Amino acid sequence: MTSPTAGSAPDPTPAAGVPASPQAGPSLLEGLRVLDLSTMIAAPLAATLLADYGADVVKVEMPGPGDHVRRFGAQKDGQGLYWKALSRGKRSVSLDLRRPEGRDLLLQWVEQFDVLVENFRPGTLERWGLGPDVLRTANPRLVVLRVTAYGQDGPYAEQPGFGTLAEALAGLASVSGFPDRPPLLPAYPLADIMAGNLGATAVLAALQRRHLTGAGDVVDLAIYEAALKLVEINVVEYQQLGTEHGRTGNRYGPAAPRGSYQCRDGLWIALSGSTQAMAVHVLRTIGGEELVADPRFTTNAERRTHVEELDALISAWCGARDRAEALAGLTAGGCAVGPLESVATMMDNPQVAHRGSIATVEDPDLGPVAMTGVFPRFQEAPTGVGRPGPTDVGADTDAVLAHDLGLDAATLAALRADGVTDGPDRGHESIPGAV
Repeated sequence: MTSPTAGSAPDPTPAAGVPASPQAGPSLLEGLRVLDLSTMIAAPLAATLLADYGADVVKVEMPGPGDHVRRFGAQKDGQGLYWKALSRGKRSVSLDLRRPEGRDLLLQWVEQFDVLVENFRPGTLERWGLGPDVLRTANPRLVVLRVTAYGQDGPYAEQPGFGTLAEALAGLASVSGFPDRPPLLPAYPLADIMAGNLGATAVLAALQRRHLTGAGDVVDLAIYEAALKLVEINVVEYQQLGTEHGRTGNRYGPAAPRGSYQCRDGLWIALSGSTQAMAVHVLRTIGGEELVADPRFTTNAERRTHVEELDALISAWCGARDRAEALAGLTAGGCAVGPLESVATMMDNPQVAHRGSIATVEDPDLGPVAMTGVFPRFQEAPTGVGRPGPTDVGADTDAVLAHDLGLDAATLAALRADGVTDGPDRGHESIPGAV
């Protein structure tokens, strides 16, 4: 499928062999084609979000082991579990871009795509003869998203880096955790997820500009800059007032009360009194008008000064009640409160269940697999979770290259024999919707 001309809408009917949207009717990004050359989490997530909204995403993996995330984290029956969720809605084509044959095929192929996503270390694509200038000569309308830990320039640019180092550089770890313990790095890919979301947003912005001008663009996304958005409030305060915050555990410096509190049955709640009205609701619920009038707690400034006493009162009130009773009482009092769930209990939470926030999709190897749904909801446009990440590296190589480039069986066999491609041809059917 060729890209739409400037100022026109994408063709809503996908070409033969291109996955249809998971539900009936044109999806948000129907007709948009994305070539995902990236590995691990941040950049692949950007492509996955575009797939969630209906784009046709083809993931290019190196012959052999493929994407590193296939072996990242927990495995079951030899299958990487996170891979299944992170690579949903994509088809896998195996192609060795280091080889001249692979490079030449890509340069022919890229004409058919609107977006290319990559996260190689700066200079890698250029050494392979596939720098953005070359790619955009082949397809001037192409939007290239380049995701690296530190960006394409600067003294750190060529250093290896992951989201962990981005979180450290951005100042997240220094304000995370408790004051009597070391800085805390999150136990999940926080910066990578932030970068993936920002990358998808940037691609859509570049596509809108292309809609107006007809020209593509190169988007340079540094993961640490995505993480910086999380501490922007601290940046402004430090520059203006010279205030540098330390670690405060579950408390939040600008407001009190705020934190997690354990109930009598061992379960936890989360509570926030970030506005004066909400703080008064908490005080009235746990101590009546006498506590509301207590001079230690009448203003936010006083509550912050006496936060230890305030937290002790809330903890004692919660500790005398099971969680259901505590939640009911605080909710009835107008407080901003909710259950502090584990992953296991979150999946059974009635709000999560009501909105279908966790979807279950069928995988040919693992059976039903739970993963997050497509967020946010759109009233008019259909969305749905695509099939889980392909089992085999290059599962769709023959089908996609035959369709897109017209390669015949003999040519495809020769490419596999030479190690330029590999992988069986299984799974090039249209992507089904969520189960």
